[in-house]
Amino acid sequence: MKIVLIGATGFVGSALLQEALNRGHEVTALVRDPEQLKPRTKLHPHKADVYNAADVARLVVGHDAVISAFNPGWSSPDLYTLQIKGTKAIIEGVKQADIRRLLFVGGSGSLEVRVGVQGVDLPGFPEEYKQGALATREALNMLRQETHLDWSVLSPSADLFSGERTGRFRLGTDQLLRDANGESRISVEDFALAMIDEVEHPQHLRRRFTVGY
Repeated sequence: MKIVLIGATGFVGSALLQEALNRGHEVTALVRDPEQLKPRTKLHPHKADVYNAADVARLVVGHDAVISAFNPGWSSPDLYTLQIKGTKAIIEGVKQADIRRLLFVGGSGSLEVRVGVQGVDLPGFPEEYKQGALATREALNMLRQETHLDWSVLSPSADLFSGERTGRFRLGTDQLLRDANGESRISVEDFALAMIDEVEHPQHLRRRFTVGY
């Protein structure tokens, strides 16, 4: 497949890039600095302004699917505003290019920890992640209003870490997954595996889903 990956140099984006290339897909990587990506077969890096819908449209046209792992940076003082601005431009750009399949990396904060209660709304939710969690929740709400796009959002478990690609995990919907020890965990490698599985064999069209051990 011909896949666009937005944010290919980030923590999650790097894992998605590796998984997609390992499976033989052609990947157009939209990044701030293409020189950060080492040359690889079937990798086509491009500098992009993801806050500009026309620029997004120009670069994604002709592809089979777009995956967004966009993040303005956790240290940005305007994280929420920039995340929303970028999300809107990506959605609009993909629609302008007449691409139907759009997948987003979601957050775990908008998953329910109990019926009707999302993690980001709990008093003890980490402050350093709150603006990002609120922004990814708003991105999910925006996509839920879309009738043109065949979108999917994949939210990780609460602990997303660099580990192994095991291929042994569970999928869920809007509830935080926990293992037998009560922990909510997934490696970024298995997260990427689940995302590229969804690209290849869509099972969650116009839905959010989650992955965990």
